[in-house]
Amino acid sequence: MSGAVGAVARPTGGLQGAGWVLGFALGGFFDGILLHQVLQWHHFLSLVEGEALRDIRTQILADGLFHVAVYAIVAVGLWLLWRARAGFSGAPADRTLLGSALLGFSLWQFVDVVVFHWIIGIHRIRVDVPDPLLWDVGWLVVTGLPPLFAGWWLRRHPGGGAPPAGGARRAAVPGALALLAVLAASFASLPPPGAATTLVLFRPGTGLAGAMAAVAAVDGRLAWADPSGELVSVQLGPDSSRWDLYRHGALLVGTSALSGGCLSWTRI
Repeated sequence: MSGAVGAVARPTGGLQGAGWVLGFALGGFFDGILLHQVLQWHHFLSLVEGEALRDIRTQILADGLFHVAVYAIVAVGLWLLWRARAGFSGAPADRTLLGSALLGFSLWQFVDVVVFHWIIGIHRIRVDVPDPLLWDVGWLVVTGLPPLFAGWWLRRHPGGGAPPAGGARRAAVPGALALLAVLAASFASLPPPGAATTLVLFRPGTGLAGAMAAVAAVDGRLAWADPSGELVSVQLGPDSSRWDLYRHGALLVGTSALSGGCLSWTRI
């Protein structure tokens, strides 16, 4: 009987892989939400040279496509978690899953800083400070090392014991991790706090004159427009609603990095 219990409680490689992938994705969402949207310390391509790439539309596109890529990683992680559902039992599985997720979260922080900041150099934690290296190192110390040590400790001390009776406790850690991934994905689609502009994609053939007329009809102000006039950035008045833009020829309206990236992609 003890041998059978041990076989059930032993974590599977699939469970470890799911934890690594979901933790990696959560690290990406954490950085994107906090640094791109809330604090607005940088865009994904903030330090890329070239006038075309410095355009705010391209910057928004890069942030949006970054989030799209993280959504895809989350989908893979949730699929791996579902495939490994047979291993959702006992303290070893819980600790293995949580430890792997923490290691994956830490891995993202190191990949981001080492690869994207220092090797490729497309952005830094802060791009508007005299010593960006200090901020990079500080970010690793605060967000990279604690989950690394915590994940390593959980993996080295997996616990033991028989699988718990009942299904609620059995799915607590996997369920919590899946819920956290879904919530992070939802927050990533929200606009930054205090967003002052709205991106609007109009029907083909609207033209700049038509777009300006539509913006004026909803008591808005045109902040930026692409050459076709079909993709514009609008500052809405206090009594205006972005939903009113749909009545005046808008196809898509959005303020988040994700929707901004998708809108910009339609015009690239």
